Amino acid sequence: MRGFKIFSGTAHIDFAKELTKNLDIVLSSAVVNRFSDGEINVKISESVRGKDIYIIQPTCKPTNDNLMELLIMVDAFKRSSASDINAVIPYFGYARQDRKAAPRVPITAKLVANLLQSAGVNRVITMDLHAGQIQGFFDIPVDNLYGSIVFYDYIKSKNLKNPIIASPDIGGVSRARHFAEQLGLPLVIVDKKREKANESEVMNIIGDVKDKSVILVDDIIDTAGTMVKSADVLKKNGAISVIALGTHAVFSGNAIEKIENGVIDEVAITNSIPFNNTSKKIKVLSVAPLFAEVIRRIYHNESVNSLFL
Repeated sequence: MRGFKIFSGTAHIDFAKELTKNLDIVLSSAVVNRFSDGEINVKISESVRGKDIYIIQPTCKPTNDNLMELLIMVDAFKRSSASDINAVIPYFGYARQDRKAAPRVPITAKLVANLLQSAGVNRVITMDLHAGQIQGFFDIPVDNLYGSIVFYDYIKSKNLKNPIIASPDIGGVSRARHFAEQLGLPLVIVDKKREKANESEVMNIIGDVKDKSVILVDDIIDTAGTMVKSADVLKKNGAISVIALGTHAVFSGNAIEKIENGVIDEVAITNSIPFNNTSKKIKVLSVAPLFAEVIRRIYHNESVNSLFL
């Protein structure tokens, strides 16, 4: 076989090192520098001619820099006669704008898909896209992995009393329902709405959470406002504990402070985005072994879907 090499951008080098360790290979070398004006300069330090290349680069904050770095690296590999170029993007930035929700707005998820393909990417490997239909924006294979696979064993190990799955909003019901079905648990929904303009949100619980251990399921935790408010209303409706699961820990603004000061008991996240954890309430679960196994299966032409059945 022609062989493969794994490279990393600067967005999440620790993730790349853990991934390659799981594959028992050495992370290949590329030098990423910046000119004095901030422009990105990439040099591949070893031959990649005829090789399958995997570039590890979540497009998290600073999103624009990390995305541009990924595109430049792809161009470098393309011009160095690599065989196939696979973009491994644990967190896919700009995915939240996936449709025209209002007049005169962009669809940034489609724009990023176009940029990646135009640069020369042959396959994208990502996790928990904000909307599944984003896969259809590409004309190349897209492996959208389920971060929930690392949460299953974690939740089971907690031995929670009367566990129940909850969606923090109507938009996340499909994701929460899938998780509930996999664990064989019931589902409740936090429904939020504003009765009038400039009035605070009213939150209602669709379902019964009295004396239940609630597991809130979402893909992205950004400001943590929805999660913390949902936990508060769930506790007021009789929940004995609230654990939140969020694949991508964006944690912008004072999100961690909200979690620390809120009634939420615990937040479990993955390491799809680099995060230096200083909070006793936040538990980080690694998905690097999952990505390593997916890369191994893709290279050997084995089924990826069977991992999640």
